[in-house]
Amino acid sequence: MTFDLASVGWDADLASAYRRFDRPGHLPARVTRVDQGVCTALAATGPVRSSLSGSVLAAAARDPRVLPCAGDWVVLCCWPDQRVTLDAVLPRRTAIVRGVADRRSVGQVLAANVDLAAVVEPMDPEPDPGRIERLLALAWESGAQPLVVLTKADLAADPVAVAGQVAECAPGVPVYPVSVARGDGLADLRALVAPNRTLGLLGRSGAGKSSLVNALAGATVMATQRIRRADGRGRHTTTYRALVPLPGGGAVLDTPGLRGVGLFDAADGIDRTFADVDAFAAGCRFADCAHFDEPDCAVRAAVERGELSVRRLESWHKLRREQAWQTRRRERRLAAEARAQSTRSRRGRA
Repeated sequence: MTFDLASVGWDADLASAYRRFDRPGHLPARVTRVDQGVCTALAATGPVRSSLSGSVLAAAARDPRVLPCAGDWVVLCCWPDQRVTLDAVLPRRTAIVRGVADRRSVGQVLAANVDLAAVVEPMDPEPDPGRIERLLALAWESGAQPLVVLTKADLAADPVAVAGQVAECAPGVPVYPVSVARGDGLADLRALVAPNRTLGLLGRSGAGKSSLVNALAGATVMATQRIRRADGRGRHTTTYRALVPLPGGGAVLDTPGLRGVGLFDAADGIDRTFADVDAFAAGCRFADCAHFDEPDCAVRAAVERGELSVRRLESWHKLRREQAWQTRRRERRLAAEARAQSTRSRRGRA
């Protein structure tokens, strides 16, 4: 079996990054799935399973974000005894990173090297603007191009109106109403996932991500499960991240349903998600206006005029507070590590 890696994004820049590893027994591949330290990757020879090398594990002990994840381009080493190890992760072009409840205050990479980051939200039950804004902040921060995919459009009385409402909390981001059941909107999404491009999907359990992957792939490649219509809840269908090559080229990367999405170093992503708030803020009297009770606050004035919703401003405040808290935690961790390193150095000299 042979596979054309160019169809899922291999290009001259990646070939240049791989060149220093290019020697007998080594080959490039793209990670399609990771299971407890065992990676499944797609190489020119077909799917390959590998374990992580000692050097990768050592690097991950210092920073878990360097662990390979779905979407990564990696270097595999094929040993004479038939073992295969993953020896290196090539530089990532984009990375969707969320904050995790960890005393080290480091992020978790959900997906790597996606060109398009789709926030997937169902129209039934009605979309949650706050969740969309939070996921858009991650998408913008990743370096990928964000979009919003509204699934289950066949269950909405007026999907066009719902899409218009969602667009108000996603300035500058295209919104695609989609119905897998009827096939509505799928052609537009397929056109986005051209050869060499990868579409990443972010959303809660029951949002319809796995059904969307199956529809784009033209086959059942991800398990799906009925979700309670009353509240949109149910058991998680996808419990792992999977990169799925599509017929005709391109790939889609499905992620598990996200119960909670913490921010990690996403200040720029928040600013871009709330571009409308920033635009009004340009008219504030003070450059550091916090938009609470400062005099001549153009943002509060926009709320009073009905040009900006109270809900959206509250959401902006909430995400900014969370990001500031994450930044303080990270700064304390780095300061503690620096003090510990200084202590070790002094003891070594002594």
